[in-house]
Amino acid sequence: MERGFRTSIDIRQRLARYVDRAIDTALYTERLVGVAVLIALDGDVVYERAAGFADREGRLTSRPDTIFRLASVSKLIVSVAALAMVERRMLSLDDPVSRWLAKFRPKLKDGREPAITIRQLMTHTAGLDYGFTPLGSQYQQARVSSGLDMPGLSMQEAMERLGSLPLLSEPGKAWSYSLATDVLGAALESAGRAPLPELVRLLVTGPLGMTDTEFHVSADKVGRLAIPYADGMPRPVRMSDPHEMLCQFGLLRFSPSRILNPRSYPSAGAGMAGTARDLLSLLEAIRRGGAPVLRSDSTAALTRDALPSHLTTSLPGWTYGLGVGVLRDRRLAGVPHENGTWRWGGAYGNDWFVNPDRRLTVVSLSNTALEGSDGAYPRNLRDAIYYALTSVAGA
Repeated sequence: MERGFRTSIDIRQRLARYVDRAIDTALYTERLVGVAVLIALDGDVVYERAAGFADREGRLTSRPDTIFRLASVSKLIVSVAALAMVERRMLSLDDPVSRWLAKFRPKLKDGREPAITIRQLMTHTAGLDYGFTPLGSQYQQARVSSGLDMPGLSMQEAMERLGSLPLLSEPGKAWSYSLATDVLGAALESAGRAPLPELVRLLVTGPLGMTDTEFHVSADKVGRLAIPYADGMPRPVRMSDPHEMLCQFGLLRFSPSRILNPRSYPSAGAGMAGTARDLLSLLEAIRRGGAPVLRSDSTAALTRDALPSHLTTSLPGWTYGLGVGVLRDRRLAGVPHENGTWRWGGAYGNDWFVNPDRRLTVVSLSNTALEGSDGAYPRNLRDAIYYALTSVAGA
């Protein structure tokens, strides 16, 4: 009893020391503007900190209840909703998408019209793209939205634009990070006969009490919504609307006002906003087996490798489940996680991971794209956490 108590105190103290250092370094060097971080071990929150500015120019500090634009963190939430609907037999993973979206019938370059399944949407093997790179220039010409831009665009128009373009590959033959989750959201609306925000609220955020996680930030919550920033020199710049960024992924276009426009289609892949505490609630529910939103077999399917062994993602050592990245080979990936860790992030500056072996859950939401998701900060944060935990374990 005494040993366990002292170990718990040691863990909290070491996490505070090393994680604070990683956060403070990112803030002091002005790579990051504002952030909220939560760390849980076996369901116990052992670290929580909000730091920096939610609004730098307005001198408004980040708080635990600050709302951040989630970008691709949205994918996990909608994927959970999809599996909840599968459990209720409202649709099947092997349903052709055309069963639910009769007009969504993209063709291959040779003119063939292959069947795309719900499973392929969830694993990003549907042959779709995001259109960020020169290979996706047709997406830009057709004004296909990434779910980050084009406020007010309707779901119908978004699907028509995307469906008019040729597929990059035969469904099931290659992994390509894409707008597949947005198509999934449209299919869920059809299968559930309700708007996607209503389905997500009924199946996921409502049961978990995630009251600040939504597709639209209402007027009464705007004061808690973080201002978004983009990487810049000598420090991040406040995003314009729209805002364009050239990065390793290609050309990203953001429209921060999108989350404030209720007419914007609910982008299942990039369109939600929420808090770190809300996201931790979902991740912990999944880690513990899924209740009250999913059965344990569904959470296992969500978080295990769902790709054939011959398929690889764009991230060495990582594979993909039904809505999350899954670590297949830690040595190839060059990360301290154990194999089986699942994670993802979001382009507005977010990162999260769950290491089931260590019963470790980590959430980091920021308002700095892309430093908060793909810069030095998330790697430094990760390494600080493992160093603190490993040092305690070896003491």
